[in-house]
Amino acid sequence: MFTAQLASMLEAGLPLVSALDALQEQAEHPVFQIIIREVKNDVSSGTSFSDSARKFNNAFPNLFISMVEAGEASGGLANILGKVAIYFENSVKLQKQVKGAMTYPICVIVLAVGLVNVLLVFVIPVFADMFSDFGQELPKPTQMLIDLSAFLKSYIIYMLIGAFLFYKGLVKVIATPKGRIAKDKFLFKLPVLGVLIQKISLSRFCRTYAILMRCGVPILNALAIVSRASGSTYIEAAVVDITRHISQGGQLSEIVATNTYFPPMVKHMAKAGETTGNVDGMMDKISDFYDSEIEVLVEALTSLMEPLLIVFLGVIIGGIVMAMFLPIFNLAGAVSG
Repeated sequence: MFTAQLASMLEAGLPLVSALDALQEQAEHPVFQIIIREVKNDVSSGTSFSDSARKFNNAFPNLFISMVEAGEASGGLANILGKVAIYFENSVKLQKQVKGAMTYPICVIVLAVGLVNVLLVFVIPVFADMFSDFGQELPKPTQMLIDLSAFLKSYIIYMLIGAFLFYKGLVKVIATPKGRIAKDKFLFKLPVLGVLIQKISLSRFCRTYAILMRCGVPILNALAIVSRASGSTYIEAAVVDITRHISQGGQLSEIVATNTYFPPMVKHMAKAGETTGNVDGMMDKISDFYDSEIEVLVEALTSLMEPLLIVFLGVIIGGIVMAMFLPIFNLAGAVSG
């Protein structure tokens, strides 16, 4: 919103300082309001917009800073910010699609785990006390469930502490270069999710590369930004090779053709773009294609998740209920016999 509004104000002829002053008043987030004020003060004192924004790289991503720098150099800041705003809008739309698809299954799984724990800790012990009065051997499923309940009731605090420590350790490991590589390898091998993650990273790569090229950012600088924006260690590794190849006078399509992470379509479209002198346009088309495929894949994944989650809940909850009522059924059969 900030980028789109700033672009509109600059296109309308408003000076940059005045536009920033207006946006500072409109900003809802108090920290971002302070950041805009600091940037405005820097610009008022003669600092370039890009240099001031670079001080606050937690608020302004590298893509934004590089594009502002290119806009200042070319004198077309308003036009470039308009393109950046569209890029951010597409990125947010993609994130919302994926997050929206993941929210439902995650909520159901968390609810199911919570419900099962409540049954095991609070409900099963009541049945266990009742069954102890029967004076007969319990069926194996029931006994296993009672044993699990007793174990969970005794050690649930330690298990929660252990789970929390494991999560913290896992986050720290994933934050390391080797951990990120291992995480990406694991996710990439997952049946449907791996394909989805690959398409998202490829779409980001192509879209970011296209907009940076279109706005005149030097190609090696653009590749460094693309590497960070992709969110994939596969892309980062590929960009290292691409950068080396291009710095030696090669072309993008040549090195992309040798990398197994890029599908044939990317290779052919990059080659076509270089032949016609329209690499950025071709990259945009690839990104549009992947975005549409991601949308279809997310919808298919959501449709597939619903019945699977229903079956999952049915098996778990139904299994617990059946295990607890087996002794009652056996007792009733013994009495009628």
